[in-house]
Amino acid sequence: MLQRDLSVSAITAGFLAVLISYAGPLLIYFQAAQSAHASPEMLASWVWAISIGAGVSGIALSWWLKAPIVTAWSAPGTALLITLFPHLSLNEAIGAYITAGAIVLAIGLSGSFDALMRHIPKGVAAGMMAGILFQFGAKAFKAVETLPVLTLCMIAAFLVFKRWRPRYHMLMVLALGIALAAFGPFSTPIPWSQMPLSLTVPVFIQPAWSWASTLSLAIPLVVVSLSGQYLPGMAILRAAGYDTAAKPIMVGTSLASLVVACFGGITIVLAAITAALCTGRDAHEDPGKRYIAGIANGVFYIVGGSMVGTILWLFAALPPAFIAVLAGLALLGAITANVTNAVMDAAHREAAILTFLVTSSGMAFLGLGSAFWGVVIGSLAHWIWRPRAQA
Repeated sequence: MLQRDLSVSAITAGFLAVLISYAGPLLIYFQAAQSAHASPEMLASWVWAISIGAGVSGIALSWWLKAPIVTAWSAPGTALLITLFPHLSLNEAIGAYITAGAIVLAIGLSGSFDALMRHIPKGVAAGMMAGILFQFGAKAFKAVETLPVLTLCMIAAFLVFKRWRPRYHMLMVLALGIALAAFGPFSTPIPWSQMPLSLTVPVFIQPAWSWASTLSLAIPLVVVSLSGQYLPGMAILRAAGYDTAAKPIMVGTSLASLVVACFGGITIVLAAITAALCTGRDAHEDPGKRYIAGIANGVFYIVGGSMVGTILWLFAALPPAFIAVLAGLALLGAITANVTNAVMDAAHREAAILTFLVTSSGMAFLGLGSAFWGVVIGSLAHWIWRPRAQA
C-alpha cells in the first residue's frame, strides 16, 4: 500500500516542511544554545534529539492514522530558553522538558483537548491559521529588498511552473532557487569542499528537578505548546478535512518528548506552519494519499538529525532570503484555503476576519502569542455577534 501511494509531490512537500523548519525555528534554538554557553557537540545533540523525536513520531503517527501528521519541536517553547539561560542550569532544563512531556501526556490521555477543539468555530480556526501563514507569505515578497534577482526569478518560476507542471512546481522552484543561490552571478561562492560529512553523536544529560525550573520553564512550555502548536496544528488538520482526534497525536508526541529529553530535545509537538505544506492539494490531489508527506517529513528529519553538522553548514551557506521566498510561495495554497474557509460563512465572517487580524498582528500578552489571542477574541466575537435566532 505504501509503495502504491508514493508520489513525488508528497515527498517534496515533506522535504520542504523539514527545510523550512530547519531554516526558521532552528535559528531560535541556536540563540538558546548561545545563551546556555553550550558547546558545538552539545548543540549537535540538541538538534539530533529534536530531529529524531519529530521524525520517529511523525512517521509512526502518519502511518497509523493515515493522515499527514507533521511533528516538530516547540518553537515558542524554545524562545523561552533564551530568557532563562544561563541562570537555569542545563540539567534543570532537561528536568523541565520531562515534566512538560508528562503533563502533555496526561492532557492527551484525558481527551480534554479534543473537547476544546470542538468548541472552536471553524471560521475562527481558519482565520487564525490564515493570520499565521499570512506573515510567511508576505516575507516572500519582502525578500526582494535584499536579493531582488533571486526573489524575482523564483517568483517568475513559480508562476510558470504552477501553470505548466502543477504537481512538480515546488520541486522545480526549489531546484532553481538552490542553483541561483549557490551558483548564480549575484551569489556568494559556496566552498562545497569544506562541507562536513559525519554522523551526529548524541550526548546524554542528567536531568535535575527544581521548583524554579518547573514554574519558570515546564509550565510555560506546556501552555505555549498547547496554544501555539497543538491548537493551530489541529486547526490545520480539521481545515484540510482530517477528523483525526488530538488524543493519539498528543500521546505519541509526548512519549517521543520523554525519550529524547535527556539528549537535549525540547518538547516534541504537532507542527502548525509546516503542516500546512503537507495537508493541502499541493501534496497530493487525493487526501487519502497525503499521509506519505507526513512519512517523508519524518524520514528527512531522521536524515537531518543524523548529519547535524552538514545541515548547520548548509544553512549557514544559503541566504536567508532563499528560505523566505520558498516558504512563502509553498504556503500559498494553504493561505488560500484558510482565507476561503474564514469568509465562507457570511453570518460569522467578521468574527473570522477579526481573528485573522489579531493573529497576523503578531501581538503577545501575558506570555501568550497572537494565535492564542486570535482564537480567544475571535470566539468571543463569534458568540456575541451570532444571529439572534441562534442566541
